Amino acid sequence: MEDEADVRAVAAESLRLLGYQVLEAAAPSDALQIAEQYAEPIHLLLTGVVLPIMNGRELAEVIKRLHPEIKVLYVSGYTVNTVVHHGVLEEGIHFLPKPYTPSQLAAKVRQVLDE
Repeated sequence: MEDEADVRAVAAESLRLLGYQVLEAAAPSDALQIAEQYAEPIHLLLTGVVLPIMNGRELAEVIKRLHPEIKVLYVSGYTVNTVVHHGVLEEGIHFLPKPYTPSQLAAKVRQVLDE
């Protein structure tokens, strides 16, 4: 779930080139609809922290009810200290700061999936 089209396109293509199946969503409502309709397990939610309508943590909580197996990786242009101190995320979450490179994304996704 990435609301910035260019960032979403690069991230999705980078992960597809590594063999991952990617479901793309441009808004939280799109991500929720995909999660409701997708019958297979969803292993990872890659989502921004600050989103329109609901924040990334709220989105993850709803999707986890539908797909309890899901792991979550948050991305943001804000520092992790900023988002933790504003109550959006808890300490100890998986976080990748923007901007990130395709190789940084690949390494972090692999780390989260392997835990």
